[in-house]
Parts: sequence; C-alpha cells; structure tokens
Amino acid sequence: MTSYSAGKEVLSYCGKCKLPLGHTIVAMKDTHTIGKVKCNTCQAVHMYKDPATKSKRVKSSATTTRKRKKAISVNDLWIEEMGKAAGKSIKYTIRETFNVGDILDHKSFGPGIVQNLVDDKIEVLFQHEIKLLVHGK
Repeated sequence: MTSYSAGKEVLSYCGKCKLPLGHTIVAMKDTHTIGKVKCNTCQAVHMYKDPATKSKRVKSSATTTRKRKKAISVNDLWIEEMGKAAGKSIKYTIRETFNVGDILDHKSFGPGIVQNLVDDKIEVLFQHEIKLLVHGK
C-alpha cells in the first residue's frame, strides 16, 4: 500500500485541463485520504479526483436525441444542388433580378445557384464558396 502525504506527487483528474495529470498533494483529509492537490501543469488547486473513477458525463437527453447532421463541404453541396436544379443558367448582372433556385453564371465565380434572398441581395452557392451578391439595381 502506498502512503500519501503532503508534498508527494499523485495522478489526479484536473477539471481545468480536462485530463488525468500529475499533481502535488497540498492537503490530506486524514492519514490515508488525499484532500486537495495542485496541478503541475496549470497550477490550479482543487479537490483530489481519482482518474480511475472519473467517467464522462452523459449529455442531456435534448442533445442525445437530436439527430446530428454530418458536415458537408461546399463543393459536395454545390454538386448536389446543381444536380437537383432545372432550367437554363442566367448570366449574372447587378441589374438582373433572381429568385431562389435560379442558376446563374458569374464571370469570376462560375456557375452558381441562388440559395436565399436577403433584402436586396442574393446568397449564391458557387462550387468553392457561398457569396452574397447584389441584384435588381
């Protein structure tokens, strides 16, 4: 059996670092129970937490029951949206008015599809990025 005393090193879970790390014992509860420890990494002083008994908390049911969407790249989204789109592309000019779902051809960004109307602007999904463009001026 290992004897612990103030000043000795022990492995403890650090809540600040979120890792089991080396700590220095600062205070003892009794001769066999560690009270407070000081993290050798971040210097935080806290109650001793045995890393063997530390388990991850279960997230609330609201986050666990919600379906998580897989991250999708702009390029993959563009390919998917262009595959669904129907109609002829319209050459982009500031004077032209566009609607959601319209396909446009921009001289710098290439082909894109209108995703959203924002006041006097349109949000357009291009192959490598999403841009906010003015229209109807």
